[in-house]
Amino acid sequence: MNCRLLLVLIGVVATVGFGCAVQGKPFEKISSPPGNAVIYVYRPYSYASSLILPAVTCGEDTVRIGPGGYHAFVVPAGEKVVCSVQTDAGADEVDFQTERRSYYVREELGWGAWTSMPHLNPVDTDKAHTEIQSCVQEPSIDQAGSAN
Repeated sequence: MNCRLLLVLIGVVATVGFGCAVQGKPFEKISSPPGNAVIYVYRPYSYASSLILPAVTCGEDTVRIGPGGYHAFVVPAGEKVVCSVQTDAGADEVDFQTERRSYYVREELGWGAWTSMPHLNPVDTDKAHTEIQSCVQEPSIDQAGSAN
């Protein structure tokens, strides 16, 4: 194989491999407005399924979170809030009876028969603080696919 072709292939592989991570500000905890709770949904970086961005909904807000990213959902305290992730193959839900505090949910993509299956897993605060530190805040991508 010619040397120039090999260098081009290495460049393409490096660009694809390193270009899939979310770019943005490092994790920063927000203070919730009075009477609200915050639900942080984060997705640890994984190269597998890095191109899949299922829609995550908590309360009235829906975003798509890329690998290595997170989103802070501000929701009313004292109410039942449902967080869900939906794909063509099905949905996964987590219910919270919110108090005025922070909650953490890890979005994971497992493999189904033909496609990856998203799951939402509530995580305790100590473990979440360790995992979410490597995530960055990204511009939210709404249902239509435009950046917010």
